[in-house]
Amino acid sequence: MLAARFEIPACPDAEVERLCRELGVSGALAQVLVRRGFREPAAARAFLLAREEHAPAAFEGIGEAVLPIMRHVRDGLRITVHGDYDVDGICSTAVLVRTLRGLGADVDSYLPDRAGDGYGLNADTVRRLAARGTRLLVTVDCAITAVEEVALARELGLEVNVTDHHAPRADGTLPQAPIVHPALCGYPCRELCATAVAHKLAQALWEAAAGEAMAAGRSAQDVEEQGRRLLEADLDLVALATVADVVPLIGENRTLVRRGLRALAGTTKPGLRALMAVAGVDPANVNERAVAFALAPRLNAAGRLYRADAGLELILTGDRVRAMQIAQELDGANRERRKLEERIRWEAEAQIKALGSRPAYVLAAEGWHPGVIGIVASRLAERECSPVVMIALEGDKGRGSGRSIEAFDLLAGLGACAEHLLRFGGHRAAAGLEIEAGRVQEFAAAFAAHAERVLSPQDAAPKERVDAVVGGDELGMSLAEELQALAPFGQGNPTVSLMLADATFADARPMGEGKHVRFTVRSHGARARAVAFGTGGRVPVPDGEPAEATFTLEVNEWNGVSEPRLVLRRAQPVAGPPEEPGEQVRQAPPAALEDGEELVLFALP
Repeated sequence: MLAARFEIPACPDAEVERLCRELGVSGALAQVLVRRGFREPAAARAFLLAREEHAPAAFEGIGEAVLPIMRHVRDGLRITVHGDYDVDGICSTAVLVRTLRGLGADVDSYLPDRAGDGYGLNADTVRRLAARGTRLLVTVDCAITAVEEVALARELGLEVNVTDHHAPRADGTLPQAPIVHPALCGYPCRELCATAVAHKLAQALWEAAAGEAMAAGRSAQDVEEQGRRLLEADLDLVALATVADVVPLIGENRTLVRRGLRALAGTTKPGLRALMAVAGVDPANVNERAVAFALAPRLNAAGRLYRADAGLELILTGDRVRAMQIAQELDGANRERRKLEERIRWEAEAQIKALGSRPAYVLAAEGWHPGVIGIVASRLAERECSPVVMIALEGDKGRGSGRSIEAFDLLAGLGACAEHLLRFGGHRAAAGLEIEAGRVQEFAAAFAAHAERVLSPQDAAPKERVDAVVGGDELGMSLAEELQALAPFGQGNPTVSLMLADATFADARPMGEGKHVRFTVRSHGARARAVAFGTGGRVPVPDGEPAEATFTLEVNEWNGVSEPRLVLRRAQPVAGPPEEPGEQVRQAPPAALEDGEELVLFALP
């Protein structure tokens, strides 16, 4: 692996001072805003307020999707919502089911089985739904590429609506059905997750219901109020799915997650309350990190190992006892998933070691669980700084899941190797595929060759982008609280990376049976207590040697006490006199942290 690079984009003093003056923010926060492209006070203020929202009518043609749904509601004909087995698919299904129930529809749902059905809408499912009485099929989080399956549904007498957010076919062919899709329908926020798309469709349905009530001489206000309450309550599901699906937390997504986290903190859904209880999440302090690392993995677990129906039942149930039973089942499935993940990761790492350095990896084995390989691929892609596709083989077929790095378009890479695949789909950063077992090696060679053509050596080097250069005397509770104005953090809006250019480490003391270390950080005459976890009792830079260090600064809540917490990201010895910021690239030595290890530093008051 290449050494990491520190990148410090240019940040004109005049622009920083202008934001400080007009917004009343600190120099550190102003640096972050400028380096993230919010140079004008109006744009920076709008970002901090996070109030960007758009009406459902911004989807071109959404009315064509609303009309058949409302007609089936009025006529009492069966509507089936077909989702997916991950968090986004479960939550988007729940949002539409709850709205259709509220409108009085005859509605049921179908979530595919990962092992039995595979991803998305398939022909066998269409036939089963037609046989059991479905008259309108509404897909969520799938089917934008299911051209033949939608055609079959229409042949069998079903009407179909497609709501999705995935990439369409490379040839541009779309299903012959009303489509609600942010990127294809001209919506201002092209990167909504499927649950946000379903939420917008639900909003449009409530607007249509209010219009019908008014036309019939009934009270539209009652319908509007019922819809408003339900839509507001379901923002918790929108936040959960938006974070879990790793879509960019900018624009309207940022607004929806911020509002949704507030809804999640006060949710009345027994299932989500139970899920937070088993995960040890305090509803009063729930944030995007709790969603990503505590709630989403448990909700995903059933769909990864068994069937996703348990996750949907958890969200839809009004029974507190049943909710706790399901939450405990999901917690157990998540523990099982972690054990499987550990075993598969060991085996995958052994394959990487045998293959040696490559621009991209395709790893395959019998006995790998198809519901877990995506998680392992994500961890390995991060560690190796290379695209990774993992394939679970069973008989003469294989199901694969891939994860990518910033510089590599995974979906395009699979498209370049399409002749070797039976089926594939997904995003730039994550995708799935099906393949004949006998073609894995030729696919692996073609995939690596494509990656070698499009990637440069520097693309494989981990990058540490610096948001602000600060002094040790700036690191305290005031700045930690101020930086929370940039939350929620995630894809497209990462946690803030602060650099100390003049740090020194001292007083290193091993702890935790030599696995961790306590030490002190000094900068600008200020001192901070520090502790490093998982570093073998060593600090990344020798005591007393000048260092550059990047870290996040958070407000840490523990046992009712709040304190500023520094989470060190990377550290390296200072090779020479400090340079002026401005698109600098600094090479980090092998002593930089590896495997996602974090150093946690606790600032002195």
